[in-house]
Amino acid sequence: MGSNNTRLTGRVIFKGDPGYKEAIKNWNPYVDTFPLVFVFAQNACDVSNAIKWARENDVPLRVRGGRHALDKNLSVVKGGIVIDVSDMQKVHLDKKKGIATVQTGIHVGPLVKGLAREGFMAPFGDSPTVGIGGITTGGGFGVISRSIGLISDNLLALETVDAKGRILKANSTCNEDLLWASRGGGGGTFGYNTEYTFKVHRAPETATVFKIIWPWEQFETVFRAWQQWAPFVDERLGCFFEVLSRVNGLCHAEGLFFGSKPELIRLMEPLLSAGTPSSVVIETLFYPDCIDFLDPDEPIPGRSDQSTKFTSTWATNLWPEKPISVMKQFLEETTGTEAGFFFINWGGAISRLPKDKTAFFWRKPLFYSELNASWVDKSEEASNLALVERTRLLLKPYVVGSYVNVPDENIENFGSAYWGTNFERLRRVKAKYDPENVFNHPQSVPPLF
Repeated sequence: MGSNNTRLTGRVIFKGDPGYKEAIKNWNPYVDTFPLVFVFAQNACDVSNAIKWARENDVPLRVRGGRHALDKNLSVVKGGIVIDVSDMQKVHLDKKKGIATVQTGIHVGPLVKGLAREGFMAPFGDSPTVGIGGITTGGGFGVISRSIGLISDNLLALETVDAKGRILKANSTCNEDLLWASRGGGGGTFGYNTEYTFKVHRAPETATVFKIIWPWEQFETVFRAWQQWAPFVDERLGCFFEVLSRVNGLCHAEGLFFGSKPELIRLMEPLLSAGTPSSVVIETLFYPDCIDFLDPDEPIPGRSDQSTKFTSTWATNLWPEKPISVMKQFLEETTGTEAGFFFINWGGAISRLPKDKTAFFWRKPLFYSELNASWVDKSEEASNLALVERTRLLLKPYVVGSYVNVPDENIENFGSAYWGTNFERLRRVKAKYDPENVFNHPQSVPPLF
């Protein structure tokens, strides 16, 4: 490797330095650990120096953006170096071309809200504090994805730092296999990304948002109506449906429609007539206000006081009674207030791309589903982990695959779960750009030789 003469640059915080206690906090306390050093990179050179330093000193490394990694050792590593890109937040918008160039440290909320004020839209998820870096590489979807696709589908180019510390560009004419892999292949695997170029879309002046709440006891009735309606409804309508634990008692649907309020009320009739909603809000707002409605600001880094274990999957068929009763049992057993099931409708622009066009494979499902259990007291961790795993296995006959941005380290055959038949090609790209597997975490793509 040559002599050990690379110096760490950027905002460097070693264990024991001021700021270390803050730096170790992640959104999900479940993943917290004690790295040797954090490098808060200010530019691609800082990232490059950190990678070289880690290799010279034989220290494991990870990259972190919005601190929202949902399972252990994905964006932090005990005794290792964590390259944190959250100080890199520049955005440049070319309005004529409809292209935004974005550093990877910005959070989704500020990015999408800033674009909306300029008259443009980009896909966003259900949390504004998620980093654009991680959400992009795994896919990234939300209530406008049926209209304009995944976040990764809108990625045109990127700048990344490879395992040798070289700064590379990937676009449709140069390193195009790396761009293909970066559009759904998961973060922290092929290179440590520093900048993205996105296609952004002209936003309409207004859109119509909605939020409906039902008594918790009606969730089975409402879910049945939702799944028969949401995947097949007008693709200008994106809707998530969420049921939290019985102890929380929340059952609600929220979403956005690119159209008028009267038209939306007509389209939503099958859902509105399910059960007896205790609250219905439907309003046409200026587009920037729609995003504020759907993604209200959270404190940064938006830390939860609860540890949470997640798992995710897709439905290619409507759920019969068995999985619904599995869901019910889970919601009655779990004691965490934030625990629950989350669903979002699929289709539209997402399903129009062939499954091998990008690394993101799951184009054809009807809806996406995730579940999570949460706890505050460490003594409740084991029972919650077991409950999530048991529920995952009981649902398995009725669902397909898993979403790499809501990963679950209990999934043994994770390659085909996350990437289906794209896994082998991802392994070839990995072998080309990182043959020594310098960039690895528990579920990164292994090189294929």
